[in-house]
Amino acid sequence: MAQNDYETVDVVLVGAGIMSATLGVLLKELDPTLKLEVIELMESGAIESSNPWNNAGTGHAGLCELNYTPPAADGSIDIKKSVTINTQFEESKQFWAYLVEQGIENGSFGSPKSFITPVPHLSFVRGQEGIDFLKTRFQALTKHHAFSDMEYTEDRATMAKWMPLMLPGRDPQEAIAATRVMAGTDVNFGTLTKHLLHKLSTQPDAQVKCKQKVNGLERNGQGWRVSIKDLQNGGQRTIQAKFVFLGAGGAALPLLQMSGIPEGKGFGGFPVSGQWLRCDNPEVVKQHEAKVYSQAEVGSPPMSVPHLDTRVVDGKKSLLFGPYAGFSTKFLRHGSLLDLPLSIRPNNIGPMLAVARDNFELTRYLIKEVMQSDEKRLKTLRGFYPLAKTEDWRLEVAGQRVQIIKKDAKHGGILQFGTELVAAQDGSIAALLGASPGASVTVSIMLDLIKRCFPQQVKSEQWRSKLNEIFPAMAEVLASDAERYREVQARSDELLQLNEPAMA
Repeated sequence: MAQNDYETVDVVLVGAGIMSATLGVLLKELDPTLKLEVIELMESGAIESSNPWNNAGTGHAGLCELNYTPPAADGSIDIKKSVTINTQFEESKQFWAYLVEQGIENGSFGSPKSFITPVPHLSFVRGQEGIDFLKTRFQALTKHHAFSDMEYTEDRATMAKWMPLMLPGRDPQEAIAATRVMAGTDVNFGTLTKHLLHKLSTQPDAQVKCKQKVNGLERNGQGWRVSIKDLQNGGQRTIQAKFVFLGAGGAALPLLQMSGIPEGKGFGGFPVSGQWLRCDNPEVVKQHEAKVYSQAEVGSPPMSVPHLDTRVVDGKKSLLFGPYAGFSTKFLRHGSLLDLPLSIRPNNIGPMLAVARDNFELTRYLIKEVMQSDEKRLKTLRGFYPLAKTEDWRLEVAGQRVQIIKKDAKHGGILQFGTELVAAQDGSIAALLGASPGASVTVSIMLDLIKRCFPQQVKSEQWRSKLNEIFPAMAEVLASDAERYREVQARSDELLQLNEPAMA
């Protein structure tokens, strides 16, 4: 190929999941003149982590997830993480509400009912220690305006109304308690991603191309030369891009390593797979309309917090219970068993060995999970739903989550359960690594990326004005101003049609 025989674009987004789709739409809203291309390995977008059956579909807002508020040694509860995630989810809702409102006029975006459904969020604990923790958590959270509507009960009759499946057959002497927030949601991130990609693909100078594999990534002046193999028709092409985003889920780590940027050195990945028990029996499904989260086992990863969920996919309700963790060396569900070994580099082998040394409990937990029988899985389910019948449930394999391994001065390396944005110093390339609560707070993560990688543009009147139009109040304001929080939440809920009575 001749030296200048390549396409030139402003932005290349690798991966057609919720992250790239969100960033692409945001950037085109801020600057409609940008020339942008999304590159996807699979035959369409939202096949990996964003697929509705590859995740729990919880609109993470810190309402029910007990691992966001771990007790300190003195028994106190720090609510900062829950407040942060709650207000970031409200940022996401503002963005979706803005797109829905624009779509009412020109039909450019789908109905909110196709991707977001009101579902109460509950926390459920067993045993006196769990009750003490839940009560302390409730008291701490309800002092903040974002959680003022939370309810607490130890009354079995009340819980029987909140979660009818979970009380019959339970030992009447068992100590149990629960909290409930009616304003929770179930989100079909697959449908949402497809709406975003559709909006993007109908705009000038924006393309979504599938069955394309990035097999080369090198600096070229102030931008990047991206080499792409066409998996459908064969052949190779090259794109010259000013900015590249690596939003390819578990595959983002190998792509980050391919870039060679210093900021990416030392990062490793630890893949954890997931499985769910799924029930589609309408007689069972109609009796449980909530997302009920409990406490994870000691040594288990946060993504393995057990929960019994109402799921709404393509207008149909199901129940999911899990997740049950597993292990595979693949970085994507449709990836290669060589993904993990091929990601090992001289600059990350130290942190990876340190993590292996310091996480024996996690290793033991994963071995136990992989080895457990179907009956053992059902026994865990019956801790939530005592009368569960084997014939009503089937095992579903969910997506892969690559947890971050990073350098640490004290330990050599640490395993990080969360997301991390890694960007080059000049802002010309960025990658998103990690997992939960990723999809729910995608908008906040992408706003952070925009501030880091487009600092001059963010200062411009055009970008500031548009951001103010899309986001009446950012997370920092929502966290500190109760009146503004309620105003903004009410507006988003109205546009997203969440004001109808929640399912309960």
